[in-house]
Amino acid sequence: MTTYYYVLASQHFLLEEEPLEEVLKERTRNYHEQEKEIDFWLVKNPAFLEAPEMAANKAKCPKPPVAIISTNSQFITWLKLRLEYVITGEFPAPSATIPNPLASLTTV
Repeated sequence: MTTYYYVLASQHFLLEEEPLEEVLKERTRNYHEQEKEIDFWLVKNPAFLEAPEMAANKAKCPKPPVAIISTNSQFITWLKLRLEYVITGEFPAPSATIPNPLASLTTV
């Protein structure tokens, strides 16, 4: 089982008010230069919020939600400090209540 860390906010805040695209592009470029595997993902309407243990964070987050999920806790801490108005947390997965940590409830 892997521990996943996340920042959670409304899609409007993260995708429109913050320069998140620029931050993620820079992080991706840096990973490629260091030949590191990508360990973060942007998930719109994340399914992990449906787990009973996520009820409090789901209730606090404006709708529709978006999460940046990572296996790197330091990256999530850095994002929290940079973005400020986000919810952070962690969860182990796969589990009975979160079978797919990167699943979205949004269909394309």
